[in-house]
Amino acid sequence: MTVRSRNQIVHTLFDIGVISKAVDGVLEIIGGILLFFVNPAQIHGLLRALTQHELSEDPHDLIAGLIMRSVQHLSMGTEAFAAVFLLWHGAVKIGVVWALWQKKFWAYPIAIVAFGLFLIYQVYRYSLTHSVWLLVLSFLDLFVIILTWLEYRRLRSSHGFSQSH
Repeated sequence: MTVRSRNQIVHTLFDIGVISKAVDGVLEIIGGILLFFVNPAQIHGLLRALTQHELSEDPHDLIAGLIMRSVQHLSMGTEAFAAVFLLWHGAVKIGVVWALWQKKFWAYPIAIVAFGLFLIYQVYRYSLTHSVWLLVLSFLDLFVIILTWLEYRRLRSSHGFSQSH
């Protein structure tokens, strides 16, 4: 494999990772806004309706069970915290992604630090909850961090990229 083809693969995977971060950020912002307008009982009722059929067929369904357990202890206080957290988390992701799309040189180290802090928090939350979703998300975030570093190095070594960007 040539250096050029390796660089193209890294760049393509980086683009996919950044797009996934953008989508994730938008969904977090939407989720945060919704949490301000929907109370915990409404959320629980909606998720119960969505998972009822699956749980009636298989009371031990992994995904439906995870969804229902995740909202079981939702209160107004935790809902407000979750709403603010999702809004902040989503806004940071969107801001970092925007700067990365603009190929701002300073954005790459900031993205690595921001995504790294999110990763540390997710691993901490995993140690408390043992949520499979947090573990999967953490591995994906680690992959995006590595791709961001590789893309940063690739752009830094290329002739067309200056620190003034």
